[in-house]
Amino acid sequence: MKKRFLTLASLSALAACATQDRTEDQMKGVVTHLNPEGLHRNPAFSQVVVARGRTRTVYVGGQNAVDSSGSIIGKGEIGVQAAQVATNLQVSLGAAGASVEHIVKWTVFAVQGQPIGPAMGAFQQAFGKMPTPPAISVVFVSALAHPDFLLEVEAVAVVPEE
Repeated sequence: MKKRFLTLASLSALAACATQDRTEDQMKGVVTHLNPEGLHRNPAFSQVVVARGRTRTVYVGGQNAVDSSGSIIGKGEIGVQAAQVATNLQVSLGAAGASVEHIVKWTVFAVQGQPIGPAMGAFQQAFGKMPTPPAISVVFVSALAHPDFLLEVEAVAVVPEE
């Protein structure tokens, strides 16, 4: 009788291990770096990084007013630059299978002395009314990577897996 009990216990343990292995395989994460068409390509950084699990977390690197050809848009006009940044965010998120409604956090870096109102107005115009707005931080800095940049935005989006 003891032998059967051990055998059944051993089989149960093996089945539990097999189930655990399958679950761990399903839970494994994958990180993908993207440089989507429609955005300026630079070998020094990735435009988008996607981490997958049961949800996909999308990390969008700092977007500024650079179009796909590498030209700075809206020199001296923070509202015009914000509109280009919004376009770049939408392109980046779209390349990762996400959209602005998936953004859970974004950080706006603005050059000290620049009015933030025109930038936020441009974002609202581009994104519309967001039913579940993300957490937002605005940080004023002395300068950005290029002297013509007036703002930069980075974002984190979470996309539920189906």
